[in-house]
Amino acid sequence: MPTKLAHLISVARGERPADLILANARVVNTFTGEIEPGNVAICGDQIAGVGDYHQAKQIIDLANRYIAPGFINGHTHLESSMLDIGQYARAVVPRGTLALVTDLHEIANVCGLEGMRYVLDYARRLPLDLFLMAPSCVPATHLETAGASLELEEIRQILRWPECIGLGEVMNFPGVLAGDASVLAKIDLARGRRIDGHAPGVAGKDLASYIAAGINSDHESVSLAEAREKLKQGMFIMVREGSSEKNLEALLPLITDKTYRRCFFVVDDRSAADLLRDGDIDAVVRKAIRLGLEPVRAIQLATINAAEYFHLDKLGAVAPGYFANLIVLDDLASLRINMVFYRGSLVAREGKTLFSLPQPQQSGIMSTVKVKPFPMESLRLAAREEVMPIIEIVPSQIITHKKRAKVKTRDGAVVPDTERDILKLVVVERHKATGNIGRGLASGFGLKKGALASSIAHDAHNIIAVGTSDEDIFTAVKEIEQRQGGLAVAAGGKVLASLPLPIAGLLSTEPLESVVAGLENLEKLARDLGTKLPSPFATLSFLALPVIPELRLTDLGLVDVSQFKVIS
Repeated sequence: MPTKLAHLISVARGERPADLILANARVVNTFTGEIEPGNVAICGDQIAGVGDYHQAKQIIDLANRYIAPGFINGHTHLESSMLDIGQYARAVVPRGTLALVTDLHEIANVCGLEGMRYVLDYARRLPLDLFLMAPSCVPATHLETAGASLELEEIRQILRWPECIGLGEVMNFPGVLAGDASVLAKIDLARGRRIDGHAPGVAGKDLASYIAAGINSDHESVSLAEAREKLKQGMFIMVREGSSEKNLEALLPLITDKTYRRCFFVVDDRSAADLLRDGDIDAVVRKAIRLGLEPVRAIQLATINAAEYFHLDKLGAVAPGYFANLIVLDDLASLRINMVFYRGSLVAREGKTLFSLPQPQQSGIMSTVKVKPFPMESLRLAAREEVMPIIEIVPSQIITHKKRAKVKTRDGAVVPDTERDILKLVVVERHKATGNIGRGLASGFGLKKGALASSIAHDAHNIIAVGTSDEDIFTAVKEIEQRQGGLAVAAGGKVLASLPLPIAGLLSTEPLESVVAGLENLEKLARDLGTKLPSPFATLSFLALPVIPELRLTDLGLVDVSQFKVIS
């Protein structure tokens, strides 16, 4: 009986029949950027050869359709979809995403190693390759209260896990620049592997210092000039197009014949609704083509470039010895996907999954919302000054601007001013029942009444709420607590609707379609209350993230990111 390798070689030589031949195909060659006619011979889970192959146990005539390698999402937080990993696979696999790179940073901040193991154990039973980057910043900073802490010994342990291929985004760039011993020790542990960066607005000698520490990539560039400087200094550029962070159009001119091998597509954060309606990496590729990028080049940025950056040696190409992770396309420009193969098995056709989901074991990461009881009066924001700092939202970006404005007051307290779009923002600690409540002001939501609340609040994932009155904010926060996590809309002191997310306060137990219907209902209610933001809950979720300029709010207070400290 020949070994698996010997059998693969004999099939490649044409001496034995393949298990499957995908015949009469136009093959996208991601090495050369060409499209070649041929048959693709598959032996087990690998490609034996491409070209003149005719003998197989099964032959599928593709009738001149295109074959490309499965897409690789090079940086994503799958938790932002609010989908359990099985439902996440249901959303992305029919769209052609067959591999993803994630640090599981969100669930790690809530549940530590237990939450990460839950996702990894489930993912092993799905037609989807999940590659782990050890989360470098749990908690992200000392400026918030997280549910878990991963120190040097935990990082050492994660780096030994078989799925782990490197160190996840080093968000604590001030710590790197200051030579923080604990941050640098984690970087040292990952030497020889990829170390992803997170350096919004870092430039000049600060950027040189950050790169010199050993950091290889960045996904936070929002302008062409910023990305170009990082590219010139040696970084790989992850071109991001998510639900609330949209950088593709601005960065597309960076991608030329000279630079494209140092760039690849990522989504970072993408909602369940966007995954269902628009897609995952396929949506980024489709938009890039629509904006003028040549289709094969766009596919390269979604396949081989990510594979080569992360040293995923058997992914990213349709070639001998590569895993048979393949997508069959009716049309290249529209990227209409007809079939999806994972390791040689047909797993989706015309947008429908052909695989069943195993039963998840979720019990250990439920009931994570622990809020110290507090009265509504605790949300009061004292008017210590006439002019106060305000977090100003930047449309379609996750950066914010820091502005100061005269505030409206009543009985010595700051109150929301809907006419000037200055609303109350609060963050309630929910991991350790400390009683911490951060209070601040935000501009850009446009609510005329009511409140929105969420237990998705990057990166510590405390409960964040924005609203036009303390009563509605209090009502929405209490709904999140009662549901053990989720999203809520309240108005007139009543809950209008909510979407429970009981798995770590981040993920739903419901099917993809139910989650999307719940989210879209909440977004409609938010629009009815006055917001013009396309993804108000996604925008809200980033206002507690103290590693993105300029101003944020955590459970410890208002954070000036440039100073990297709590200012009130």
